[in-house]
Amino acid sequence: MWDMHDGMGWWMVFGGIWMVFFWAVLIGAVAWLVARVAGTDRTTNRDALEVAKRRYASGEISREDFQRISEDLAKAR
Repeated sequence: MWDMHDGMGWWMVFGGIWMVFFWAVLIGAVAWLVARVAGTDRTTNRDALEVAKRRYASGEISREDFQRISEDLAKAR
């Protein structure tokens, strides 16, 4: 009766490792989620004219579109 736990002591190491692993994953997931929510869309911080310039330079929009966007943005300021 007194020797019932003999031979089981080394298994407790695995329990400790799993506990540390569990908390590390949980804390990492929360940190990742907070970082993901805090930096939702980095393009919203850019100036709209800079975005239009980049799109015009890459050929996504035509010259006429770029001029129209530039004029609209100048009126909005």
